[in-house]
Amino acid sequence: MTEIVPPSSAIGDYELGENVGYLVGRVTSALTHLVTQRTLAELDITATQGRTLYMVASGRCVLAVELAREFGTDASAVTRLIDRLAQRELLTRERSTTDRRVVRLAVTPDGQAIAARMPAIFNDVLDRMLSGFTPEEVGFLKNMLRRLLANHAQSIEINHVTATNFDRNS
Repeated sequence: MTEIVPPSSAIGDYELGENVGYLVGRVTSALTHLVTQRTLAELDITATQGRTLYMVASGRCVLAVELAREFGTDASAVTRLIDRLAQRELLTRERSTTDRRVVRLAVTPDGQAIAARMPAIFNDVLDRMLSGFTPEEVGFLKNMLRRLLANHAQSIEINHVTATNFDRNS
C-alpha cells in the first residue's frame, strides 16, 4: 500500500492565489474558455483554432514555427492543429518556390471568413472580463502586461547570449 505523505510546510504555506504567474494563467484559461464557448457555438471551432486562423490571416504568423512561438507550444502540437484546420479546408500549406524547406500557411476563403469574425469575439469576451474596470485601469493593466512581455523577451535574449558564449568556450 502506498503511504500518503502530508504536504510539507513549503507547500502548505505557499499562497498560490497570491502568485502573479498563477493568476495570469487562470485569467488566460478563463479567456480561452469564454472564447471557446463563443467560437464553438457560432463557428464550430475552438478558441485556439480561431486564434490560429486570425494570426495567419493577419500575416502575423505564416509559418508553423511562428505559431508555436506565439502560442508557447511545441511544433508537433501546432502540426496537429494545422492538420485539423487543413482537413476542414480552412487553412492551406504552400511550399515556397525559392526554398523547398519553407512551407507557408494561408487561410482559405472559409478560413478568412472565420478569421474576420474573431476580433469581435475577442473584444466581446474582454469587455465581459474587464467589466467594472475604468479606462485608466485597463490602460495600466495593458502596460504591466507589456512590461512582463518585454522582460520575457529580454530574458530570452540574455539566455541566447549566454548559450552562445557557452558554445564558444566549450
